[in-house]
Amino acid sequence: MAVEDSLPTLHRLADLAELLIPGAVVYVRYSPGPESDAEHPSTDHESGLEMPGVSVNPLNAPGWWSLPVEDWLARRIVQYAHQQAEGARPWVLTGKEVDFGPDNEPLLVDVEPIAWISGDLVREAHERYHSRLDAGRATHED
Repeated sequence: MAVEDSLPTLHRLADLAELLIPGAVVYVRYSPGPESDAEHPSTDHESGLEMPGVSVNPLNAPGWWSLPVEDWLARRIVQYAHQQAEGARPWVLTGKEVDFGPDNEPLLVDVEPIAWISGDLVREAHERYHSRLDAGRATHED
């Protein structure tokens, strides 16, 4: 059985929040999946250079975040959900950070897949992000 077939699927933000353990960092990645990533490393699309790990985004909330963790998770899931249009699926993973990519995102090796993220969870993230946060507001007002 393929690794991807044995991964559980998370259906709610609360399920994703349960994966956040103090001292451990989990990440989200949008791609065809772990097996495809093992065969095709991440590439910087502008330069064409192969990167030394897979490009990911951390899910753990920073220390200054005082709102519910589900709000942070919704924000992180929504920020990269557009990649689903390119055939990518969201999944949760952990691994060893070895460098950073062109958008300052961590690059991981020794990837350990944890779970798939369902369409229901992505929809819940969109709803929560747009109802609880000032989605799209610029950091600096001109």
